[in-house]
Amino acid sequence: MILYLAAGACSLADHIALNEASLPFEQVIVDLKKRRTEDGRDYNSINPKGYVPALTLDSGEMLTENVAILSWIADQAPKLAPKGTLGRYRLLEALAYISTEVHKSFKPFFASDADDKAKAAAGQAIIKRLSFLAERLKDDYLLGPEFSVADAYLFVMLMWSKKNGLSIPNPLSAYFDRIQARPAVQRSLVEEKLA
Repeated sequence: MILYLAAGACSLADHIALNEASLPFEQVIVDLKKRRTEDGRDYNSINPKGYVPALTLDSGEMLTENVAILSWIADQAPKLAPKGTLGRYRLLEALAYISTEVHKSFKPFFASDADDKAKAAAGQAIIKRLSFLAERLKDDYLLGPEFSVADAYLFVMLMWSKKNGLSIPNPLSAYFDRIQARPAVQRSLVEEKLA
């Protein structure tokens, strides 16, 4: 398996999930500005979408998009998905919310032409969406007492929040620290040279 990633990008969630699942994989770093892999290949020829993550399976098939890749990882390692009859759907619900409501709201922070007003508005939207999750955090992890792939994704969003000077609502600060202390998270951060 090959995970195409960029250090500190949203692909870090997939990196963490793969390490949590103890699934063997090769990582290939992508320069998103040049659209080149670390070994010089044209990334657009690998993933025509031009962004990370992309996961090439052992079969040669490729998955893109965090919701799909993280769901696939949870299927391979059921310990990374909530239990119960609605567990799978709660996971998809959380991944979709993080992807469409939180992740997409960061766009002005990554756009070179975004002004301070756009970033301030985005920051307010992000805090509002994180507050929604914070109010529902009733256990150690987003979907209950056990870590799931949704926690890996939310961790990256909280990391981006901290990097951009946004105040993380309680109890998400303690949640962030709890996730950051996990061995698979520490390993992923080291592998991406972020620790």
